[in-house]
Amino acid sequence: MDYSVRTLSPQESRVVLALAEQKRREVGRPEIIKLLGVSAKAADNVIESLRRKGWLERASWGEYIVIPPDEGPDALGETNLLALASRIADPYYIGYGSAAAHYGLTTQHRRVIFVVTPAHVRERQVGEGRVRVVNPKPNKFFGFAPVDVLGFKVMMSDREKTAIDCIDRPALAGGVAEATSILAAVSRRLDWPKAADYLERIDSTALVRRFGWVMDHVKAEMPDEVRERLLRLAARGPRTWMGPNPAIKVRGTIGYDKTWRLLVNVSREDLRESAGLGRRKALKKDK
Repeated sequence: MDYSVRTLSPQESRVVLALAEQKRREVGRPEIIKLLGVSAKAADNVIESLRRKGWLERASWGEYIVIPPDEGPDALGETNLLALASRIADPYYIGYGSAAAHYGLTTQHRRVIFVVTPAHVRERQVGEGRVRVVNPKPNKFFGFAPVDVLGFKVMMSDREKTAIDCIDRPALAGGVAEATSILAAVSRRLDWPKAADYLERIDSTALVRRFGWVMDHVKAEMPDEVRERLLRLAARGPRTWMGPNPAIKVRGTIGYDKTWRLLVNVSREDLRESAGLGRRKALKKDK
């Protein structure tokens, strides 16, 4: 395989080829110093040169993500940005619009990566993207597992938690209209009992009502037993709303829904395209 090492110095080539041979996806500064057998200052110069040329990307202090030679030095795409963002805090998960994009639930691809963590860490730039840190309430920090992102293990909210998170905080998913479209897309592959378990665990009447109303709006095929379960959860407490605070007047608003006891303070026009989007497309029969 041609690793295109002609653009690299002998020391740089040594690092790139050694990491490729070992199929490494991450490397630390001490390892590079040991590999080259040079001073820390000389190794730092090699590291900085490899970063400039796109072969290494800094994940945290003294830790780097390796861009494999067969992918080329221009391979730092959105999925690699997820791997970089994952090094910022522990425990954590990648969520909201970032998780929705990973699962193919949205066509909006942003250079903002949402890292959900109880740790209080500062937001920062990673590669060409920006990490936004979201500190959740303790009862909402669950529903995630490792997924493979170009050979890296990254903690990601599962589809059910991604859907719930997006309608819980639509601003982190591109707005109410985009969050509604995300729920429509995920509804075709949703584990409905798991989603209901998650909603009951979070224990938010307002969130249950939003979730239930949106699934009705997109005409998702929600199992009857799950729907009845959610309606029981939604029956508790005072009226709630979705969208801006009702004190803010929205032109052409959808209004109050008696079934879910929810004031939908969003215009009909904003949600027009998502209406019925959750229906499964019927297969055409051969004539």
